[in-house]
Amino acid sequence: MPQSLFSEFQVSPNTKIKNRFVKAAMEENLANAQQLPDEKLFKLYQQWADGGVGLIITGNVMIDKWAMTGPGGVALEQTTPLAPFKKWAKIAKSNNTKVWMQLNHPGRQVFKAMGGKNLAPSAIALNLGKHSNLFSIPKAMIDEEIEDIIYRFGQSAFKAKQAGFDGVEIHAAHGYLLAQFLSPLTNQRNDQWGGSLANRSRLLIAVIKQVRKTCGDDFDVAVKLNSADFQRGGFDIDDAEQVINWLAEHNVNLVELSGGSYEAPAMQGRSADERSLAREAYFLSFTEKLVQRSPIPLMLTGGIQKFGIAQKVINTGFSLCGLATTLAYKPDIINVWYKTPEFRLNIPAINWSNKTLAALATMAIIKRQLRRMSQGQKPKLTDSPFLSLLIEQIKNRRRTKVYRRQLTEKSECR
Repeated sequence: MPQSLFSEFQVSPNTKIKNRFVKAAMEENLANAQQLPDEKLFKLYQQWADGGVGLIITGNVMIDKWAMTGPGGVALEQTTPLAPFKKWAKIAKSNNTKVWMQLNHPGRQVFKAMGGKNLAPSAIALNLGKHSNLFSIPKAMIDEEIEDIIYRFGQSAFKAKQAGFDGVEIHAAHGYLLAQFLSPLTNQRNDQWGGSLANRSRLLIAVIKQVRKTCGDDFDVAVKLNSADFQRGGFDIDDAEQVINWLAEHNVNLVELSGGSYEAPAMQGRSADERSLAREAYFLSFTEKLVQRSPIPLMLTGGIQKFGIAQKVINTGFSLCGLATTLAYKPDIINVWYKTPEFRLNIPAINWSNKTLAALATMAIIKRQLRRMSQGQKPKLTDSPFLSLLIEQIKNRRRTKVYRRQLTEKSECR
């Protein structure tokens, strides 16, 4: 029998979510100069908690301050002060909302201007055509560096638990480090970490084991996984099905399905292997067979803007429905849909021929909305993509200078 979007869902013995709506992760770049959350993030997350979602998944929190996806990101390490994270969790959990911290390592997807660490399973650079020079060739990781990554995920998860978060989501999608190990395009190792799918999945499984070891079984652990890379020869849906089965053996509570990477931004509806993606709920028809066979509850994220589409996601068999961009423009849309399910936003799409610039402009406009909300202002649907991209580039240069200065100071203190 189809479930209502407003019905409860028991995701684990300790966690019951009040409805099926999830605020999926978005990169906010709103941390302070010390890579810590402060009033800007607190104001933003208060709006989402008040807006009616059942579960909030934070923007990606880095397990290593020397490896960031962008300036203004949050980092949580073994020695990071917990007070701001405790306040963040408390605010996000208001209005009977649950909150998970998304933990991530970018791997090779570190902008060259950022400096710091640029690690990957293999020394294969990003291919973004004429924009490839935004990234440098990564260093192929040695065993000690891989073991350090496993340890860091465990420590960051433990700190999240201490801070009051209900769980963590391990980011193994969108071309970040764990996804790089999963994909045969980026993992060309010939040791225990590469080759077969079992070997390419070894790091993700090791991370899950470490998180469970440090946090115990009374803490929610989810994984964000690509349904496919949407690049020829990459991680594909049959691989995803097998990995989900392996994750089920290690007490993972939920898998969120998405897709793509910086090279193929399918999470924005753009494929690089000529497969067509739907205008909304990009991956719904593509992932239907996974829902039918999965031993773990699944969540779908990607391009959902209408209540009817969200209900279709649940009717298909997904346990939870993730919203990201929609909640960047309308943080209270769940409350609105509860009374007026026919309400819909008309979010303008950016259809530039240059896919890399279109993806960057899309992200810039979304971050502009998040920045407005963090300042107590309302989002706008009328922003110029070109102007937003320009503004974001200027802000990124300023924040990058601050971050590089911080790195230099910390390096001198070592």
